Amino acid sequence: CRQRNVNSAMIRTISIRWLQQRIGDNRPSAWLVGSSRSFFARSLSTTNQVKAETEESLAKVVEPSQAELLREFARMPVERIRNFSIIAHVDHGKSTLADRLLELTGAIARNAGQHQVLDSLQVERERGITVKAQTASIFHRHRGQLYLLNLIDTPGHVDFSNEVSRSLAACDGVVLLVDACHGVQAQTVANYHLAKQRQLAVVPVLNKIDIKHANPDQVCQDLKLLFGIDPDQVLRVSAKLGTGVSEVLERVIETVPPPQVQRDSDFRALIFDSWFDKYRGALNLIYVLNGKLEQNQDIQSLATKKVYPVKSISVLRPAECPVPDLSAGQVGLIACNMRNSKESIVGDTIHLKNQSVPAAGSYRPQQPLVFAGVFPADQSKHVALRSAIDKMVLNDSAVTVKVDSSPALGQGWRLGFLGLLHMEVFCQRLEQEHGAEPIITAPSVTYRLVLSNPKMIRQQGRDTMDISNAALFPEPYSIKEYYEPLVLGTIITPTEYVGQVISLCVERRGLQQSSVNIDETRVLMKYVLPLSEIILDFHDRLKSLSSGYASFSYEDHGYHPSHLVRLDIHLNGKPVEELCRIVHVSKATGVARQMVLKLRELIPKQMVQIAIQACVGSKVLARETIKAYRKDVTAKLYGGDVTRRMKLLKQQAEGKKKMRMFANIRVPHETFINVLKR
Repeated sequence: CRQRNVNSAMIRTISIRWLQQRIGDNRPSAWLVGSSRSFFARSLSTTNQVKAETEESLAKVVEPSQAELLREFARMPVERIRNFSIIAHVDHGKSTLADRLLELTGAIARNAGQHQVLDSLQVERERGITVKAQTASIFHRHRGQLYLLNLIDTPGHVDFSNEVSRSLAACDGVVLLVDACHGVQAQTVANYHLAKQRQLAVVPVLNKIDIKHANPDQVCQDLKLLFGIDPDQVLRVSAKLGTGVSEVLERVIETVPPPQVQRDSDFRALIFDSWFDKYRGALNLIYVLNGKLEQNQDIQSLATKKVYPVKSISVLRPAECPVPDLSAGQVGLIACNMRNSKESIVGDTIHLKNQSVPAAGSYRPQQPLVFAGVFPADQSKHVALRSAIDKMVLNDSAVTVKVDSSPALGQGWRLGFLGLLHMEVFCQRLEQEHGAEPIITAPSVTYRLVLSNPKMIRQQGRDTMDISNAALFPEPYSIKEYYEPLVLGTIITPTEYVGQVISLCVERRGLQQSSVNIDETRVLMKYVLPLSEIILDFHDRLKSLSSGYASFSYEDHGYHPSHLVRLDIHLNGKPVEELCRIVHVSKATGVARQMVLKLRELIPKQMVQIAIQACVGSKVLARETIKAYRKDVTAKLYGGDVTRRMKLLKQQAEGKKKMRMFANIRVPHETFINVLKR
């Protein structure tokens, strides 16, 4: 500043404006100058010194307010605590509304330069969707009293409904957010019913009312028709512009009841989320149901009976802020030397050492629907991949892990997911967060077989067998009945696309359950569909047919009788177990054609002719042939009788025939990977 001859008055004016922007406060400049007198009084010589001194001054200005809030946190009565989640369909603006709420309550600075603050994962920013529920504790003054609001931002895609279910276990109410342009969509319906099953208070909110083609009146009528919500009770906001956001907080405080907890009883808490920190181990997000927890106390897991010392306690605002204790009704983060996913169990109850308490029992993870094999690209990386999967499972309790092996791919694991997007996101996080390079096999589902072979029944210990690996599929004479998993799908589509949607569902062996007109332009249809028909590309086909307007969600519908066959691939009459799969009898021919065509492109030409056959039992459904390398044995002939040519060709054919009798067909490792992976 000295070098540029800037006078002190100019420095003071610029600094005051900068401080006001950084702390999001419009207090008088005299207060700012007084609070930062030590900073403005000094002479600054270099840019680095200016920056360091300014940050130090800013910390002095902000710190008292933060400390005051944390003191209020410790004294906060249960009557002034509200625990709620934001639930909605994909892309209806949940994370944007959470940003505005955090800014309004001072948890983050306005214009901080980062949108969707709670979407902290790289995969969330790349895909533009929320895949992990995130928690933030915020303070808001209402009618002269300070309230503690524990907010959970949840995902909207059906594949992450487990995150929604887990979050609702720690809530007393929800904000049901609906896009004023697209209206009620499939996951809106599913999430609303999840909240009503838990008897939670619902605050209906319409978002994106600032968009030109928004139709809030029609959407309010849809909410009344589907859920019985009074249109006069629906708040209308624009999360992007911040319009009406303060009314949401007021309505949450007035509508959502305080938590029903007891502070004068023994400590008991529910673990509803966890993740891994390389320095502190497993961190657990807990909802305190009874009593009080202080640092350095010993806690015990109800599921594993193991005892852990509480090393640290903090609240998320959304950054971690240390606190000395947690009381009933509050949500906080604890570090207690847990090391892996087998110790930190989402849904577990924790209590103080040597005390007896009942289980919280308010959350159970959903059963996986889609299974895929995960193998290391090189067996030398097996240990590193196992460690990465263990850390990821700690953060995603819906994933199940079983050890698996393949003759083609070596040792690996069979992972269970809630859907295809869930699988893709999990594998992308493995690569981005842990540097792993997994090979993912094509997804499959679990079938149920009723056995008729007495020997197999004795081996299994029961007459039913669940199977997802086609290589273990028994012979048909050992099976009495086949069952496959079905799902109940909910499709909401504009009326002009109903014909194409019905055709798609019929093609995928779907049975229509009901069809209801929501209004003049949209239809809600329910279909029972085989899970194996929707896990690959059903959602993409539905979006393509409806120009992106149709929405789809599904729930488990149990096992139903079916007719299944095992499709085998033979190379020159020898079966290749790694390439077999389970298919429905009506789809067997189509899948067989696709398989042999793909293998013809991938298997390299060899010295012998290769016959690729797709078979069900002894019946060949499709065949392709890879011609052998062939030397031109007649090249040296330049004339003479034709018998000479025929003699050379006959000798060559006999040699090829003899070679085919004992030759081994070499199928490269890359071919198996390309056929088996997605």
